[in-house]
Amino acid sequence: MKRSILVVAVLILSVSLLSTVGAERAAAQGPAGAGASTAARGNSNSSDSKSGHSLNPIKWVKKDKGSKHSDSNGSRSDTEKKLTPKLQAQGVLQANANATDACAPFVALSECLAALHASHNLGLDFNCLRSSVTGVLTSADVSGCKSASDKAQSLHKAIHLLNPDADAKGATKNAEQQAKEDLKDVGA
Repeated sequence: MKRSILVVAVLILSVSLLSTVGAERAAAQGPAGAGASTAARGNSNSSDSKSGHSLNPIKWVKKDKGSKHSDSNGSRSDTEKKLTPKLQAQGVLQANANATDACAPFVALSECLAALHASHNLGLDFNCLRSSVTGVLTSADVSGCKSASDKAQSLHKAIHLLNPDADAKGATKNAEQQAKEDLKDVGA
């Protein structure tokens, strides 16, 4: 008798537990009742879209319109054209070279200018420095370079590899400052 009461109690408990779990699953499946089909479709007349906010989290991030790194290719080439005579006058670029060709493998123009200044200041071959910093082997002869590889390195490390006796940290900082000044002078 005690055993049958225990079995009945376990059965009742099991049935109530299963019905509770089943109800939770049904509630998790989505809206039900009046307006359920409209909510499921995501109709533009629903109350969520009337507020004017997108449910796409990518659209929540504001784009910085003043960012120097968001230059389009057109404005970067204009800046490079403005920089070419200035860099040639400083002796940073050779008379027959231009900033567009020299900076082609670089993602950021400021990185290219820093590499140009560092190579000029320390007397390093720019082609070697460029291939070390970008990891891009161009058509330029880099056979005499110590660190010509397909792996990009920081300007600091590339300077240290090409000239271990140089103050790589100080040279990098100085070159980056000169690059900022160049960009500031041409209004970029």
